[in-house]
Amino acid sequence: MDVYYFYSYGTAAWLALQAAPLIASPTMIVTLLSPEVREATTLEVYFSRTLGFALLTIGVLSVLLTGSVPLSSRLTEAGGTSTDASDPKAPYALPTLTITAFFHAALAFYQYTMWTEVGVFSYALGIIGSGILAIVALWCILFASSDGRISRKTGADKRTSGFPFKNVEADKRKGRKGQ
Repeated sequence: MDVYYFYSYGTAAWLALQAAPLIASPTMIVTLLSPEVREATTLEVYFSRTLGFALLTIGVLSVLLTGSVPLSSRLTEAGGTSTDASDPKAPYALPTLTITAFFHAALAFYQYTMWTEVGVFSYALGIIGSGILAIVALWCILFASSDGRISRKTGADKRTSGFPFKNVEADKRKGRKGQ
């Protein structure tokens, strides 16, 4: 499985896991969060379920907009997904990846601050989930967002330069002798 697909489906699964208790039993969530045991108000139930549906929507949109599920019936290339803007399968892949990466990083930071303040173990689990997804997203942005310009002869990336160091071996092969 491609790392890009892992991130896309992992984001959707993580958000669905967070949304499930918000939608299914908002009274339980309010009971766990409040210092005294009481019944949830209508407004709290509304906001809890609305947040749950919003998390599900963000998860589905991240899968659709990253190109993990092709939205057109015509595929120009068999298999694989690129984040190239000219790719017809995923024109919004890189912006969606970037926004969800910031979302996961902000969520992990917030969960970390809550964990250091109250010390509840469930915040630590949230840090692990959101942190892993934020790191994978950063990796995808840095290394999986372009096809690269790999030379067929040398296997090196053609976009590299010799600054500040010269590539003496490459100059020897070209016959320039370290100019």
